[in-house]
Amino acid sequence: MGFLVDLPKEGGFGVVGGCFKSLVRRKQVDSELSKANSHHQLAKELSVAHLIAIGVGSTIGAGVYILVGTVAREHAGPALTISFLIAGIAAALSAFCYAELASRCPSAGSAYHYSYICVGEGVAWLIGWALILEYTIGGSAVARGISPNLALLFGGQDSLPVFLARQHIPGLDIVVDPCAAFLVFIVTGLLCVGIKESILVQAIVTTVNMCSLVFVIIAGTYLGFKTGWAGYGLPTGYFAFGVDGMLAGSATVFFAYIGFDSVASTAEEVKNPQRDLPMGIGLSLSICCSLYMLVSVVIVGLVPYYSMDPDTPISSAFAEHGMHWAAYIITAGAVMALCSTLMGSLLPQPRILMAMARDGLLPSFFSEVNRSTQVPIKSTLTTGVGAAILAFCMEVDELAGMVSVGTLLAFTMVAISVLILRYVPPDEVPVPSSLQDRIDSMSLQYSASSKDIKSDRSEVSACTSSTLPLLGKKKATVEYSKLVKQVAKGNYFLKEKRRKIAGWTIAFTCIGAFILTYAATDLSLPRPFRFTLCGVGGLLLLFGLGVLTCIEQDDARHSFGHSGGFICPFVPLLPIICILINLYLLVNLGGVTWARVSIWLLIGMVVYALYGRRHSTLVDAVYVPAAHANEIYSSCRDNLA
Repeated sequence: MGFLVDLPKEGGFGVVGGCFKSLVRRKQVDSELSKANSHHQLAKELSVAHLIAIGVGSTIGAGVYILVGTVAREHAGPALTISFLIAGIAAALSAFCYAELASRCPSAGSAYHYSYICVGEGVAWLIGWALILEYTIGGSAVARGISPNLALLFGGQDSLPVFLARQHIPGLDIVVDPCAAFLVFIVTGLLCVGIKESILVQAIVTTVNMCSLVFVIIAGTYLGFKTGWAGYGLPTGYFAFGVDGMLAGSATVFFAYIGFDSVASTAEEVKNPQRDLPMGIGLSLSICCSLYMLVSVVIVGLVPYYSMDPDTPISSAFAEHGMHWAAYIITAGAVMALCSTLMGSLLPQPRILMAMARDGLLPSFFSEVNRSTQVPIKSTLTTGVGAAILAFCMEVDELAGMVSVGTLLAFTMVAISVLILRYVPPDEVPVPSSLQDRIDSMSLQYSASSKDIKSDRSEVSACTSSTLPLLGKKKATVEYSKLVKQVAKGNYFLKEKRRKIAGWTIAFTCIGAFILTYAATDLSLPRPFRFTLCGVGGLLLLFGLGVLTCIEQDDARHSFGHSGGFICPFVPLLPIICILINLYLLVNLGGVTWARVSIWLLIGMVVYALYGRRHSTLVDAVYVPAAHANEIYSSCRDNLA
C-alpha cells in the first residue's frame, strides 16, 4: 500500500482526491534518527518534580476557591466530596491515555502531535487550532481574575495603584485591566528565560498555594471537631440533591482537573520521558484530587451547603466561626493559584505553535528555538502579546466555555488515538524526499534478497524488473513496499482483514458514542425518536466494545514509537469510556459556545486550505513500510559519518 503524497493535480476529482489525501496523511513518530538533522531542539531539563509542579500548578487554580461553594449550593450538597472523586476518576481515564502516548511519542505538541501520528493531518490541525484558542482565552481569563484578588490583599477593590487598577472607557464601553496585561508580560518574560528557571518559579508559587490549602484543611478540621460539623447534621442527609445532583456536580467540577495536559506538552524537554511523564501526570492528578476532596470535606462540614457564599465560600466559612484573619491567607493562596495557572496556560501554547510550524502547517517563524535559552522565544512572545491584549481590553468570562471545547476535543482524540495505536497503528510512514536515493538503493537490495527467500522466482523477478528502471524515481517506493509485503504474503492478507475490521469498528464505536450522548442530552427531541437514537447508539457502542475485545491487537503496537513506557490498561474499555464521557461533556456545553467555536474552527479551515495544506512537510514525502524507516535513517547517518 505504499503511495506518495503530492500536491493535488488540477481539475475535477484530482483536486478533491488531493485534498482528501492531505487530510488523512500521517507523520512519523519523532525518533533520535529522524531528528538527527533538526536544529529546533528544546533543552532536556525536566524531572518528575518539575512535571508535578507544572501539573499541580496548572490544575489547582482559583476554581477550588469558588467551585466548592457553587457546586455544593446548586448540585451536590454535602456529597461534594464524592463529586470530586468521580470527576477525578473520569479525568484519570484521559490521564491514562495521555500517559501512554506521551511516553511513546515524547515530542512537543501534546494532543496535536498524537492526532497527527494516529489519525491524520486534518484532524490534527483542528485540534492544534482549538488548543491555541483554549490557551489564549484561558490565560487571559486567569489574568483578569488576578487583579480583583490582588486588590483584596491590599485592603479592597480600589486599593491598587491607578496605573494598575481597572478603568472603564466610556466611549468604547469596555473595562481595561492594565494589571492583567502587566502580569501576562511578566510571565511571558519568565518563560523566555528558560524552561528550568520558569518551572522553578512556578514550583515556588505552587508550593505557597498548596500551603494555603493545607492550612484550610488543618484549621478547618480543628473548627469542625470543635463546633460539631454542622454541615453534616442536616435533615436533608448527605445526598441533599440525590444521586443525580451529585453526578451533575461531578460534570461541573471535572473542569477543575483539566490542567494535566500541560505536562504532556513539555514531553520533549523531559530527561527520561518513558519513566517521568507517566509518573508526572499520575502524581499531579493524584495530588490535585486529594486536595480537592479534603478541602470539600472540611468546608461543607463547617457551613450548611445552602448558607455558603458562592463567590468566597472558604473565606466566609472561616469568618462565620470568627477567623476573619484567615481570609488573608486564603486570598494569598488564591492569588498564587491564579499566577501558577497563568504560567500553566502560557507554557503549552508556544510549544504547540512550534510543533505545527515544524510540520510546515504554520510559518517557520514559530519553530525557531533560541540557542542560548533553548526556548521557542518567538512563539512565546507571540503568545504573550496576544494573551496580554485580550486580557487588557476584553471581558473573557463569556468566552470561558470555549476553553473547555479545546480541552475536551483533545481528550477525545487522545482516547481515539490509543485505540488506533493498539489496533491499526500506521503501517507506512513518511520520510523526506531527499532520502529518495537511499530508498531506491534499499529497494534494489531487498529485491535481490527476496529472490533467495521466495520460492516463486517468477513473481519476484517481475516486480524486480519493474523496479530497476525506476531507480531515482519516487515510484520505486511503491514497488519497495510491495516487495516487503510479498515476503509474508500469507500473513499479510489476514492482517489486512483484521486491520479493516478494527478500523471500521473504531469508527462505528465513535459514531455510537456521539449518537448516544446527543440523544440522552437533547430533551427537545420527541421521546420515541430520542429513545430510538439512544438504543441505536448504545448498540453500536456495545458492538464496538465486543468486537474490539474479541479481536487481537496489532503486533506492530510493540514497536510503535519509543518502547519501555507506560501501557494504558483495560483497552478497549477504558478509552471507550473516556470517549463517552468527553463527548457527553462536549454536547452539554451549549449551542452558543459551539457557535463561537465553529467560527474559530472555520477560520482555521481557511488558514489550513490557503497555507498549511500546501506547505506541509508531507507534501513531497515518500511513504515506506514503518518497519524500515529507522533503517533508512540509520543508513543515511552512517553514510554521512
